[in-house]
Amino acid sequence: MNPSEIPQAEAQLIVPTYSRPEMVFTHGEGVYLFDSEGKRYLDMVSGIAVAALGHSDPEWAQAVAAQAGKLTHVSNLYHTTPHIELAKRLVDSSFADRVYYCNSGAEANEAALKFARKWAGKYHGTKKKQVIAFEHGFHGRTYGALSLTHKAKYREPFAPLLPDISFLPFNNIQAAQDAVDDNTCAVFVEPLQGEGGVNPAQGDFLRALRECCDAHNAILVFDEVQCGLGRTGYLWAHEAHGVYPDIMTLAKPLAGGLPIGATLVTEGIAQAMGVGDHGSTFAAGPLVCRAAQVVFDRIAQTEFLHDIRTKGEKAMRQLKEMPTNHITEVRGAGLLIGIELDQSVKPLIEAARQQGLLVINAGENVLRICPPLIISEQELEEGLGILSECISNL
Repeated sequence: MNPSEIPQAEAQLIVPTYSRPEMVFTHGEGVYLFDSEGKRYLDMVSGIAVAALGHSDPEWAQAVAAQAGKLTHVSNLYHTTPHIELAKRLVDSSFADRVYYCNSGAEANEAALKFARKWAGKYHGTKKKQVIAFEHGFHGRTYGALSLTHKAKYREPFAPLLPDISFLPFNNIQAAQDAVDDNTCAVFVEPLQGEGGVNPAQGDFLRALRECCDAHNAILVFDEVQCGLGRTGYLWAHEAHGVYPDIMTLAKPLAGGLPIGATLVTEGIAQAMGVGDHGSTFAAGPLVCRAAQVVFDRIAQTEFLHDIRTKGEKAMRQLKEMPTNHITEVRGAGLLIGIELDQSVKPLIEAARQQGLLVINAGENVLRICPPLIISEQELEEGLGILSECISNL
């Protein structure tokens, strides 16, 4: 099919859940994408914080090709080596004792919700079923994950959602202390909110949540689907605060663009689950797990993580020094940065795209920067330069 025919064909064939610009991407290399007209774009979206190693990484591509030539899928009815090798990496590098695999961040949060409810009911009785999440939080679009997601626009068309879920103000310690009680089953929180506006959780707030959960035998769940695996300059975003959860959910960057999710749990929570309590046909296939090993091994290197923090700090300084009155706040960590403007960011996204720069929003008036983690300082400066010009022209 001719690339020029793609938008019209999509309008006829695809359920309209996304609004896409007209260009059609054909290939990528490093931090750049190329469309069917040959135009090059500096990608500071990275597939919504997915392409951590950029596009067409040679080591990743070689590993995927080699594994595809050996074994791609057998289902979870049988043993394979790659999913155990990946699980060992995840367990050895985190608080967790065991891993459950799935195919996306929403599925990882669905699993976390089921695990928490099963654990609470098994060890503490059926009354312990209340779940707490936070304003501006995003945990996915499937039914359980959507029930944990705050934004009314996402929730209301599909109501009624799951009961016994309440939302508290983010970073409000007193509200959490007042709400968590002996009927609380679990508390879900992003250490750095992504979709909701790139809002960092304060260390004191996370520590207070840990104390509340410990005092009332509740499970603390950290959703690191977007902020985890190096995005903040730490392997896990919560490490910066020295606070550790009982469950952590992962997905976006883990397999470098192939679909995977993971729910990491302590031994106590794992023991509440039995054979047949949960499952997935496609999860933890040898192909995707081999790809994830490559991504993990690269990102987990100390120098790689330090480099992310350095680049992120420099980018934040540069953004805060931009000569414009339109920026009201710059916030984030590592290479997940939010730029809050005094107006809608939609025109800015379009202007940047015309200049060969891809950026996305995180709400109506927040611009989100989440480039591949391999982006160089020079490439980052190139992107911020284009962005500065576009902001000044608003």
